[in-house]
Amino acid sequence: MKILVTGKGGREHALITALSESPGAHELFACPGSDAIAALAVRVDVPGLPELIAWMQANAIDLCVAGEEAWLVKERGLANLCAEAGIPCWGPVKEAAQLEASKAFAKQFLQRHSIPTAAFSICTTAEAVRAALTQFPIVLKFDGLAAGKGVAVCADRVEAESFITEVMEKRIFGAGDMLVEQCLTGPEISVFASVCEGHCHILMPARDYKRIRDDDQGPNTGGMGAVASRELAEPEVMQQIEREIVQPTVRGLIADGLRYRGFLYFGLMLTPAGPQVIEYNCRFGDPEAEAVMPLLRGDFAGYVFAAARGEPQPDLIHFAEGWSICLISASAGYPATSRSGDVISGLETVEGARVYHCGTRRNAAGQFETNGGRVLAIVAQGATRAEARQKAYAESQKVGFDGLQRRSDIGRLHFE
Repeated sequence: MKILVTGKGGREHALITALSESPGAHELFACPGSDAIAALAVRVDVPGLPELIAWMQANAIDLCVAGEEAWLVKERGLANLCAEAGIPCWGPVKEAAQLEASKAFAKQFLQRHSIPTAAFSICTTAEAVRAALTQFPIVLKFDGLAAGKGVAVCADRVEAESFITEVMEKRIFGAGDMLVEQCLTGPEISVFASVCEGHCHILMPARDYKRIRDDDQGPNTGGMGAVASRELAEPEVMQQIEREIVQPTVRGLIADGLRYRGFLYFGLMLTPAGPQVIEYNCRFGDPEAEAVMPLLRGDFAGYVFAAARGEPQPDLIHFAEGWSICLISASAGYPATSRSGDVISGLETVEGARVYHCGTRRNAAGQFETNGGRVLAIVAQGATRAEARQKAYAESQKVGFDGLQRRSDIGRLHFE
């Protein structure tokens, strides 16, 4: 089977690794991919989405897997164009991908289908946002895609004003509205599901760490680490999430006429009143994918191919017991900026852990160097959380580069 994955980061490296380890001799391609991904998949360089579709047709691609979100809502939509071309695509059509592309769309969907979520208002101007700041803490969300950086939990008016200025006046993420949302309390959890029309298969839950510094301090990032394990939530809680959130979401998609085939991410807060939805993502999370995928067993390629054709076969895969902990190493200046060109040392010394490349490239000497904000994800597993954490940190310490930023409390904070 010929499989193409869109994207170039750590999530895509993890997905392609899992596909490469599936039974069968599959030919893998990545658009645009990275120098690290090139060890597993042939890189495809095209100027745009129509050209990618034409390339897939010309090269008889059997399956397209949407790694990152932008392609799903770009132009007429990756899945939409794949459907027209007769190429099975694991990723929702553009209309359904608005669940991630527009937070206002998602909140209205949640409200319409009586799915638990925080109270909110939608503001079109900076002045309207300021007028809606009636209590603190408060959550402010940019309506569009912002690479995981479009949300601020503001403890006071000073923090809120700073975010409003950046987003609504300086327009660092471009044009768009802002949501003012009630601040929920409780532990967070990410629940992933494979959705194929009315069928839903819940995968391994995870928890990520968004802030740049220990103790959840500093600005939000795309994610500084993640933990995955079935032990993250009691079976009764997972049953409640499926009953009150996952299944109503699937029914809501059908009721609204939104065709969905792909991963669906539920970002949840386990509040004293029960689980509530913080956000949807229309693909696997990052860095949660890097934590979850090493626990996957079975025929992942066959699983995705069957579901993309509308014939889900959940029994093709299962997940190992125990814990998986992912540590992100970020570049100097991240998340405000990112520095590229710092040579990475120690990669060849890592043992018994996965190394996924989030933002690297090879220099003229053939060495890997930094090429983005989040640089590497180093992931280890263990029978216990403590064992997985010890292994992940021990192996991560072997890898270094100038300006490296790495949290020291992944897998400990929110557990102890």
